[in-house]
Amino acid sequence: MHKLSSFGLFLTLFLTAAATAKAAPDGFTYNNRDAGAVIHKSEKKSLPTGALEPSNNLTGVMDITSPQTEAEEQEIYFSADEMQNDQELSTITALGNVNIIRDNLTVKADKVIYNQKDDVITAVGNVVLMEEDGSVIFTDYVVLTDKMKAGEMDNIKVIMKDKSQIAARKVKRYVNDNKLMENAVYSPCDVCTGKDPLWQLKARKIRHNAEKKDIYYNDAFLEVKGVPVFYTPFLSHPDPTVKRRSGFLTPSIESSSYLGGAIQPRYFWNISEHEDMLFSPIFTTDKGLVLDGKYNKFFYRGNLNAEGSFLRDKDYSNHNRGALFVKGRYEMNDYWLADADINYSSDRTYLKDMSLPKEDDAWLTSSLRMQGFDNRNYASIESYYYQLISYDMKEYDKPMVLPLLNYENISDVGRYGAYSKTNLNFASVFREEETNSQRFSMINSWVLPYTSPYGEKYRMVASVKSDLYYVDNYTNPEGENFDGGVARIFPQLGLEWKLPFIRATETSRQILEPTIVAVAAPNNSNKTDKIPNEDSQDVELDDTNILDLDRYSGYDRNDTGSRISYGLNWSAYGDITGRTSAFFAQSYRFDKNESFASTRDDGNGYFSDYVGRVYAAPNEYFDLNYRFRMDKDNLEMNYSELSTTIGPKLLNAYISYIYLQDNKDSSLINGSGRKELYTSLNAELTKDWSVSLYNRQDLTDNGGSLEHGGSLIYEDECLKLIMYLRKDNSSDPDYEGDFKFGATFLLKTLGGTGK
Repeated sequence: MHKLSSFGLFLTLFLTAAATAKAAPDGFTYNNRDAGAVIHKSEKKSLPTGALEPSNNLTGVMDITSPQTEAEEQEIYFSADEMQNDQELSTITALGNVNIIRDNLTVKADKVIYNQKDDVITAVGNVVLMEEDGSVIFTDYVVLTDKMKAGEMDNIKVIMKDKSQIAARKVKRYVNDNKLMENAVYSPCDVCTGKDPLWQLKARKIRHNAEKKDIYYNDAFLEVKGVPVFYTPFLSHPDPTVKRRSGFLTPSIESSSYLGGAIQPRYFWNISEHEDMLFSPIFTTDKGLVLDGKYNKFFYRGNLNAEGSFLRDKDYSNHNRGALFVKGRYEMNDYWLADADINYSSDRTYLKDMSLPKEDDAWLTSSLRMQGFDNRNYASIESYYYQLISYDMKEYDKPMVLPLLNYENISDVGRYGAYSKTNLNFASVFREEETNSQRFSMINSWVLPYTSPYGEKYRMVASVKSDLYYVDNYTNPEGENFDGGVARIFPQLGLEWKLPFIRATETSRQILEPTIVAVAAPNNSNKTDKIPNEDSQDVELDDTNILDLDRYSGYDRNDTGSRISYGLNWSAYGDITGRTSAFFAQSYRFDKNESFASTRDDGNGYFSDYVGRVYAAPNEYFDLNYRFRMDKDNLEMNYSELSTTIGPKLLNAYISYIYLQDNKDSSLINGSGRKELYTSLNAELTKDWSVSLYNRQDLTDNGGSLEHGGSLIYEDECLKLIMYLRKDNSSDPDYEGDFKFGATFLLKTLGGTGK
């Protein structure tokens, strides 16, 4: 099973700490004045117990060995204020600040007595055993026998590395490393004098089977503020040394409008050290049984992870519903890497109904890819499949891209800093009833960067893009049909200039950087009447692409026409805290029919809209990010996006606003643009309690709340409780699971339940 909690760890601590000192040879030096010594390896064989010479030396206590055993290569360090040797009783006594160190174990006590005849070590008074992992055991009395491999302790207290605490009335450790604790109490909570911790676990008896690596409890109680809330007569689990083992995990519980009440038991199957499976069926009141599970496999050079679910829904059209998510990665050699990402849903609303990953995505994208890396070369072979799951998006015939080939090479830098770059790309796009196309593209470019003595930064890029297409069943924007091959060549020359100005004071630094980008390219080089647009449909001029030489994201459309883009970037930084920046830019085109701009503003005017962004974080209580596109004529906002956080952790608000103008070419069903406001309020009511409320609102005509909900959280050093509520007002008529409620209860270091 998964790595166990630190609660189980304490059962291996109490006398493991004692089992350190093994046989060590005689034949060492001793300074009686300091009452301390370090034992080193000796070439002599140790003598039988009966032949041990009397010595005022505590190292003799730690180094009794059986006859004819070889000396060991370990060191033991000890010190004490006073040493006494009673030859008549065969005892050696160390008094005052006794300190023993061996095998990363430190034992401290006021008094240590060694009975040579019976081979018994007794530590009395303020006994402290410190483990290598940071755990500390406190007791007033401990007896160690059998060369410190066995022993007993009374009234122990343990402070573990994670600050968890343990107390037990009596502890025994046996030679076979088995352990027994009586009247034990464990809690990771802060313990105040005279007060019960928030929760603690009590057991009459706890046994540790070292051979089977199991821990057994008898009569265990879970107490909350001293009040028993749960009892079990018997309980067992693997000890902390077991990292993985088959067994049942804590079940989860949930409730939703779609499933009704639901409980999900979970069984973990440890197939091997590198392979496991989780069976987690869901038993629901409204939909019956839902099959669910996960599978993980780890290879020397990769891994495979899969999870999926399935149910038969009598209220659904074809009854069968399900989802599958598969991720894999494999390093074939030092140069080639293969990976897969498969995402499938039986229908558009299944992920939302079941609260599964990617439920809020518009598309499910599945891909297979192989990549190669070699110095300045990169190559990839890819394939893609898309599935639409958003009700608000227009339905398209689902494309399949198989294959998508890409190769890139960057040459070594020349004498003047120039380098060349070559890109090769091939894509084949298939649909069942609509346009199919195959494309081969090659881009050859030459780049020359230069920085002048005055700090001016130049970059010149000259490129030629060559395309070959074969198109089947393409209907162009004029409604004409085209089948056949087509070729095109597109040259482009770009020049970028920047001049950063820097002003520094005792408390801040400011950077002002004007930028000019000039691009020369022919017009009407897209041949849109013969070439479909598959990968260049994201045509939004904004602050992220206005200064790019090629503003398209794909290969199917060339950024035709000559233009000059100019912008101003300003940033200010405080020496201690605070940062503010602003960017403002516009573009001027020499031809109204420039391909990128004409898609959005119908070619009206030579100047583009203004685009920009503002970022402000003057202190830890305020953070703002604003992006916009402003109409060049009437200064109205065509696009706005705002996100800001205001206030300290005690009480803060998050506000997000997005506005996108109406667009007949929009991929949304109504094409009426988008105007949404998201608000959330987060408050820390006390040190341990916090609350969060949120709402996502549609601000368009006939809009309303799209989603709202909240959560209530309690968290301290040993307990976490989460309760959440969500109401999804989706306009999808097929979506049923609009209400969800969940609660999670976690006892830290032990685990919990909920969803």
